[in-house]
Amino acid sequence: MEFEKIKVINPVVEMDGDEMTRVIWKFIKDKLIFPFLELDIKYFDLGLPNRDFTDDKVTIETAEATLKYNVAIKCATITPDEARVREFGLKKMWRSPNGTIRNILNGTVFREPIICRNIPRLVPGWTKPICIGRHAFGDQYRATDLIVNEPGKLKLVFEPSGSSQKTEFEVFNFTGGGVALAMYNTDESIRAFAESSMYTAYQKKWPLYLSTKNTILKIYDGRFKDIFQEVYEANWRSKYEAAGIWYEHRLIDDMVAYAMKSEGGYVWACKNYDGDVQSDFLAQGYGSLGMMTSVLV
Repeated sequence: MEFEKIKVINPVVEMDGDEMTRVIWKFIKDKLIFPFLELDIKYFDLGLPNRDFTDDKVTIETAEATLKYNVAIKCATITPDEARVREFGLKKMWRSPNGTIRNILNGTVFREPIICRNIPRLVPGWTKPICIGRHAFGDQYRATDLIVNEPGKLKLVFEPSGSSQKTEFEVFNFTGGGVALAMYNTDESIRAFAESSMYTAYQKKWPLYLSTKNTILKIYDGRFKDIFQEVYEANWRSKYEAAGIWYEHRLIDDMVAYAMKSEGGYVWACKNYDGDVQSDFLAQGYGSLGMMTSVLV
């Protein structure tokens, strides 16, 4: 008897990837998806050769299509280093496609392990999942950096578009070579990060923790801390208290130590770089990177 396929009404953006991912993803589509679903697929090849051929325009087109159709599936891709540039004969060392897409979509990546009895955990105390909420905008992933080859002054300058006075800071006086970096974030993105994190924790009925290094980055990380607290007080405190859960800010040092001792069962909101590192750390602790779900909200 012929199976009647389920018709999916809305288009789905497909982002093909690199190396073995292409092989595995094709197998999954042919065996588990196409026989059962009738799909309108908007296909984009994010394999490294095609990103190089299009000067990475395909990555931007993919993100714009995702904004249009709202749903996308992305395969693993290569972010090239010097060795990959030589291996593939690339024009340049292209940016991370994940970073480019996340910055255009301006969302939060939630990564959570699937716990299976037959996959041993390297941290046996983690009997419940820990869900990492990674802020997917700005910071190191949109930073501007440079190599300094001679003595000189590094300055940070902000020129308002209105009538306010220009702000200028001397960052460092180089007496020789070195490196420098400037990065940014926006109140709008941090606020959206806070809302999505608090919504996710509330839906799961789990506590929410935000980790920063505000003792060192008093203004930069302090802004994350302050906005999260504002959003919590304005929109979520009463809901959390009624559900018997809570929100708390912790220093990243303290939070890592707590995570190692905890049993899991909470949402951990991290800044962009911290979330990148900690989500892979958690994946290994739970036994397998392949068993980590990843959803961009």
